[in-house]
Amino acid sequence: MDALYPRLLVEDFDTAAHFWTEALRDLLGIEPVKVIPAAGYANWDLDDEAVLVLYARKAIAQVIGTENLPPAVPAQDVAMLVLRVDNVEEAASCLSRHGASVLAKPQDRPEWGANLRTAHVRTPDGTLVELQSY
Repeated sequence: MDALYPRLLVEDFDTAAHFWTEALRDLLGIEPVKVIPAAGYANWDLDDEAVLVLYARKAIAQVIGTENLPPAVPAQDVAMLVLRVDNVEEAASCLSRHGASVLAKPQDRPEWGANLRTAHVRTPDGTLVELQSY
């Protein structure tokens, strides 16, 4: 089995697509391959490899036939995007400049792994992101 790429299912597609377009431009110097608001789909590649795909929750609900389910009750996060970066402080600052909220400031996490440093942010559309270097 091979994990292909992260695909975030987002509630607010426009907000998420704007955030990730600006953030990935600053972090990796890449532009989206495509952004299709009507389909709720966007993707970014680096060196012909997928980096990130966004897909609107309502679009996938229509595909799998769950669009008539009642809305979910807000709860703790059920997923998190983890990004390995060269510098946790710089990456957290970059995402913050694009509207992410820093939830846990950059810090060493020796109990999680040798030389591991992390920060946790929440993007404007609500996605929890862990930035890590090691």
